[in-house]
Amino acid sequence: MSNKLGEILIELGLLEKANLVRALKAQHELGDKLGDILIKLGMIKEEERVKALSTQLDLPMVEKSDFPSEPLFTSRISTNFLKKSKIIPLSEDLESIALAMADPLDQYAVEAMSMLSGKKVKLYIGMEKDIETALDSLYSDGQSKIDNIIADVSDDRLDEGEDDIERLKDLASEAPIVRLVNSLFARAYEERASDIHIEPSEHNLVVRYRVDGVLREVDSAPKRLASAIVSRIKIMAHMNIAERRLAQDGRIRLRIRDQDIDMRVSTVPTLSGESVVLRLLEHKAVELDFNQLGFDRATLDMVLNSLSERHGILLVTGPTGSGKTTTLYTALKNLNSRERKIITVEDPVEYQIDGVTQIQVNADIGLTFANVLRSIVRQDPDIIMIGEMRDLETAEIAVQSALTGHLVLSTLHTNDAAGAITRLLDMGVGDYLLTSTVNGVLGQRLVRTLCKKCREPFKASAELVERMNLTRFSESDDITLYRAHGCEHCSDTGFTGRIGIYEFLRMSDSIRNLVLKKVDSTGLHKAAREEGLVTMSEDGIRKAMAGITTIEEVLRVTRQY
Repeated sequence: MSNKLGEILIELGLLEKANLVRALKAQHELGDKLGDILIKLGMIKEEERVKALSTQLDLPMVEKSDFPSEPLFTSRISTNFLKKSKIIPLSEDLESIALAMADPLDQYAVEAMSMLSGKKVKLYIGMEKDIETALDSLYSDGQSKIDNIIADVSDDRLDEGEDDIERLKDLASEAPIVRLVNSLFARAYEERASDIHIEPSEHNLVVRYRVDGVLREVDSAPKRLASAIVSRIKIMAHMNIAERRLAQDGRIRLRIRDQDIDMRVSTVPTLSGESVVLRLLEHKAVELDFNQLGFDRATLDMVLNSLSERHGILLVTGPTGSGKTTTLYTALKNLNSRERKIITVEDPVEYQIDGVTQIQVNADIGLTFANVLRSIVRQDPDIIMIGEMRDLETAEIAVQSALTGHLVLSTLHTNDAAGAITRLLDMGVGDYLLTSTVNGVLGQRLVRTLCKKCREPFKASAELVERMNLTRFSESDDITLYRAHGCEHCSDTGFTGRIGIYEFLRMSDSIRNLVLKKVDSTGLHKAAREEGLVTMSEDGIRKAMAGITTIEEVLRVTRQY
């Protein structure tokens, strides 16, 4: 095995050679460590760097479970030094001490620990975020990080600034409030949260994170901090901190753990104060690869066939938070080439794709979906992506674009694929226009994926097998399913990440005839089933039987049983 970090990453299959060449050029210009540059460029993740360093330095890796339950050496070693150097003392014997370090190449810190302890040092390497979390937990006198920050905020200053905008602005820019808000953001990123909810109540300010589609409370702060925290977020999002009576929207861009993060910020007034919700969008975090999104081969082939058409409309349906935008971006990446002109109209632009012209609507200045669409047709596009068909005007322009030789991709908020057709008819789009333009409709949901390290297999009961008709997916009556358990790798939730479950309604001749006969969505769905449509619930059950998710998750998002 090579002793160079870049070559080790290549040998481990974690880095492409072309990316290493780019990173080495950047290192020559910037002078940073190669591992840091690779992470900043989004070429590897922190855990991949740790794995490669473990191989390069021949050091064992530590997990969170290896950390001690009580702090060690508190009387001999400065807590500030441990936190600054990112060191966790693991154990000691008569001759040596064992240390977990985020940067085992920090020779000064290693020698200092050896001198302070008077013993040899045994080094282990760990994840920086795990070590920092453990340091906060073990060496913070029983208080959480947010508790320590809150203690630094003066009650007098809060009382002064509550109704005085200038004083409130000053308070929101002071170190304790800045640290508090930044710590909320950093923890959300570390816990893979997609949204941060900051909700005022009569007595306190509750902070909840949405992780894998499910909300959970993570912290609370005294009500006295509400105005300062909300004002800090508004300042970062370039919003008006003096306006508390109206809803506002903004955007924050910041860097956490060497990753660029965009946050969409929404505030609304409530009886107890302003409620804030932030949507986290990590650059390069989403794998825009159909094979990573959970498509089975048959459904993916139908989607790709629709995308190969020179004109027509492909619709993606589902409720908010069902992954529709990610599917559309993956389709765009699949279609993107120098031979095609692709234009998107979005609200907002969530991910940027090189080679694609992306337009963000702004209703305040009249830049609506319909107005933009009228203009971009004259930009000679081959493919148009519309973030959402919200009204008849937008839908009609999309249909006209499809009729004049453009491939149009868009989304609708409907419960299933068949519902998209009746939804467009209800909006006022002519049935003959729909049958002439729609190539297919993809319905989807997201289910949480089981943690592979702790999932538990069990034999499905006869009652469950009969009620869910599971034998249609298996040749045997002895069916194994899986349940969530919980461990340190999944924060005791039993789940890590999400995957899609899908159904694809192909606009066949028989479906077109039924649309022209004004058959409702139930009739369309039934006809599609007869033609071989696999429903979202069936796709989900197959994934549950494969140990990817649970039956309960499938039922939670499909609600068909």
